[in-house]
Amino acid sequence: MSASAPAHGFVAPVCDEDALPFYRFAREGRLCLPRCADTGRWIFPPRPLSPFGPAHARRAPVWEEVSGRGAIWSFVVPHPPLLPAFAERLPLVVALVALEEDATVRLAGTLVGPGGAPLAEADVAGVRIGAPVRVAFERMDDEWTLPRWELA
Repeated sequence: MSASAPAHGFVAPVCDEDALPFYRFAREGRLCLPRCADTGRWIFPPRPLSPFGPAHARRAPVWEEVSGRGAIWSFVVPHPPLLPAFAERLPLVVALVALEEDATVRLAGTLVGPGGAPLAEADVAGVRIGAPVRVAFERMDDEWTLPRWELA
């Protein structure tokens, strides 16, 4: 997958071989993460070998689907001026989400309104640390679908 900038201002993520499965699963509407085949611990960001298994026998992690539920661990509300590509997404809330399966695994993403709709000003007031969220996928173009977070 290569970086591109469609007309609406979307800039594709920088994606290496290790992260490619993450985005392929997202395109299918599934939130999947790598997991250590030896210890069962979740690994994020993705890596070619598990950092948790025995040092003498590191193995490639296995990819498994997670629930897509979590809680806001941290967040920021950037205020204008923003880059032009983000102006159409105001108000913008970028959250760091601790996953239900393992709170030490945190994924960054923008918050969206109900059903993946743009976030309303009123929704921003309800954002708080610890607020429950669930994944919502947004198709950016023919190649990219990104996980977003919706208040649960």
